[in-house]
Amino acid sequence: MTVYLTTFAVFLLVIIAMAVGYIFQRKTVSGSCGGLDGIGIAKECNCPEPCDARKKREARAAKQAEWKKNQIV
Repeated sequence: MTVYLTTFAVFLLVIIAMAVGYIFQRKTVSGSCGGLDGIGIAKECNCPEPCDARKKREARAAKQAEWKKNQIV
């Protein structure tokens, strides 16, 4: 039981340290390798054209961005 409590305490301290770091530096937690771009992959899939669902999501996001842009006036 002591091992579990000690492990929980260590994880809790790490999470608190990350939260404090974010609050003071306003930086997000990020990886050190640069993600897929670090190994030369521009996108997650190798398909030449996005699927219909992704096209709809992108169109919806563009529409919302345009609406927000017009509301800021």
